[in-house]
Amino acid sequence: MHATRKLWTWLAVICVLSFAVLGWVGAQIYQTAPPIPKQVISADNEVLFSEGQVDRGQQAWLSAGGQQLGSVWGHGSYLAPDWSADWLHREALELRQIWAQRDHGANFDDLSKSQQAALNARLKEEMRRNTYDAATGAIILSADRAAAVRAVTRHYTDLFGDARGLDQLREQYAMTANSVPDADDLRALPAFIFWSSWAAAADRPGETDLSYTSNWPHEPLIDNRPTAEAGIWSIASVILMIGAIAAMVMAHSAAKEEEDPVPPKADPLFSLKATPSMKATRKYFFVVIGLILAQVGMGVVTAHYAVEGNSFFGYPLAEILPFVVSRTIHTQFAVLWIATAWLATGLYIAPAISGHEPRLQKLGVNVLFYALLFIVVGSTAMGWLGTLQHKGTAFAFWLGNQGLEFTSMGRIWQILLFVGLLFWVTLLGRALWPALKNPSSSRGLIVMVFLSALCIGGFYATSLTWGRHSHYSMIEYWRWWLVHLWVEGFFEVFATAVIALLFTRLGLIRAATANNAIVLETIVFLFGGILGTLHHLYFTGTPTFVIAIGAMFSALEVVPLSLIGIEAWRNYQRSKAAPWVSSYRWSILCFIAVGFWNTVGAGLLGFSINTPIALYYMQGLNMTAAHGHAALFGVYGMLGIGLLLFCLRGLSSRLAWSDALLRPMFWCLNIGLAMMVFISLVPAGIYQAWGSITHGMWFARSPELIHSKFMETLVWLRVPGDVVFAVGTLFLALFAWRLMVARKESNPAAVADHA
Repeated sequence: MHATRKLWTWLAVICVLSFAVLGWVGAQIYQTAPPIPKQVISADNEVLFSEGQVDRGQQAWLSAGGQQLGSVWGHGSYLAPDWSADWLHREALELRQIWAQRDHGANFDDLSKSQQAALNARLKEEMRRNTYDAATGAIILSADRAAAVRAVTRHYTDLFGDARGLDQLREQYAMTANSVPDADDLRALPAFIFWSSWAAAADRPGETDLSYTSNWPHEPLIDNRPTAEAGIWSIASVILMIGAIAAMVMAHSAAKEEEDPVPPKADPLFSLKATPSMKATRKYFFVVIGLILAQVGMGVVTAHYAVEGNSFFGYPLAEILPFVVSRTIHTQFAVLWIATAWLATGLYIAPAISGHEPRLQKLGVNVLFYALLFIVVGSTAMGWLGTLQHKGTAFAFWLGNQGLEFTSMGRIWQILLFVGLLFWVTLLGRALWPALKNPSSSRGLIVMVFLSALCIGGFYATSLTWGRHSHYSMIEYWRWWLVHLWVEGFFEVFATAVIALLFTRLGLIRAATANNAIVLETIVFLFGGILGTLHHLYFTGTPTFVIAIGAMFSALEVVPLSLIGIEAWRNYQRSKAAPWVSSYRWSILCFIAVGFWNTVGAGLLGFSINTPIALYYMQGLNMTAAHGHAALFGVYGMLGIGLLLFCLRGLSSRLAWSDALLRPMFWCLNIGLAMMVFISLVPAGIYQAWGSITHGMWFARSPELIHSKFMETLVWLRVPGDVVFAVGTLFLALFAWRLMVARKESNPAAVADHA
């Protein structure tokens, strides 16, 4: 007990200090973010962009799809360009060509080497010079650069408008014509893209060769290259990671690991009688499976757009289901179904743990279910409608698609979801209350389950921190609080605590051992995970020290993953501890798969892009997608399915249970995911990284590379893995259908006992 209290104290200290630092970093980002100009004017006082247009352009881009339609500063989708890199390259080429034509009467490519070198040096000096005047709030451009900006502005207004000459380019970008139909929005959109590009090129005040985005993206034309700090902190983070892994392995080897207890002779949960509220969670899990099927279907459509752009095997599907909508649903449903599976698991196990069914608990579970269903259907329908009918920026922010990856639903839906999560925590807490207040060997685990649930409900408030007019750097700062800390942080702590609690209830591990282990694991995970959030923010207009903190602490995130394989092996052994454990075989195997994908998807693929020097060249490329698919579905998805199967085991007739369907489900999902990642996404990411290193980020995301024969071949090579994976989801759906339509057993008492 003394050791456990010390661990809880350490956990509290680490959380307080880490969040204090993270909050301080946020304040520094706010104070030093790239300035938003009141005007962008030429040296002869011609207004290129007027006051408020950068802000309005940001809203216009987000309402047109935002991070589902290309990216800015590397965050977003991968088919359309990174707009900041694209603008930067186009403006540099245009300015250089203006000088070549005027000074030499020839195209730049026809000039001599010495003439080209002179213009390149001039280009770097011109593009990197910071001409922002803090007194007037204006960015002042030379007459030549202003001409280049006007030329690129015309390209963007034509592209996001309906100019027929760019139909093929829009097809390659999977864009629809007239993406921004409002004339004022269309005029403002280039202002935001210009500003994001200007911040990526202009030197910070008092610095040389150091832009607001730490020289991201790689652009050889203006000598945008990685900073020395990016290289140094990358090396330091690798050294720290190796040393920390070695220390953890030594500590694990030196510690005397307690043997698992002798398992009970019979299933301790066999005679568990489900309470009314526990039975009410059954429908949650069937909806989860429906969301999985919808997510996979949208993934197939989204992936195919990488080849045909706006068609699906010749059918003009984008007229009713454009890429922006299909990708939004694909990414949003991934978070929603995983979260729903975990929420339902909490509601199911709470009365089972405490032996207490609070008054009106079933009603609360049912109300929450229909509220969540309303939010899912409503946010999806409004986002779809807003995109198709171009309802405007206000509609997009409040009701439609905010254009932010993994948190795209409108603000009204976010508020409703926040209220729903607080209601879930209330339901969970009132059911767990007797177990929380009464001393027991597993009370530490129960406390961890409730505290992590409280954080899940409370930290979703970070989705409400930005507004329509927030600085883009601050939007990214708060968005990663939600995506990294909420999804990858507290949900994982919750799920890990729930799994440990389930194993103790089954008598497969000792409660005292699990209590200490789960607190220690949470300490190790959050010590790196909280400040590791900053590795997403290296190049989003943040101070340079973000690179140092993010690199070192994200390296520590990998450390606990080095021992995941040992835990997976122990879980496999537990699955054979007694004959009755085979009843939970596929749940336990899903937990083992979580260990594998934690090591491969989160660890190997995640750290391959997490160091500053690697991310500098690979941010926004398919290596990110490889890591995302392997970690999101492999870790959180398999965890959600494992919990789903465990709960359905106690909610269904054992005669209707079919391991024959779960076996191909499990292997198809895991093999299909591995094929998708390692046959298609990883090779595509490596090929793009070559393009980024040799030519620049603009080239890695250009139609020339994205639609090259090699890249389109890799897209088609996704098909075998996608088919295998989809078959796995169909087996899961068939399994669920069997449970839904199975006839009730003839003995009602037996049904009640088994349920």
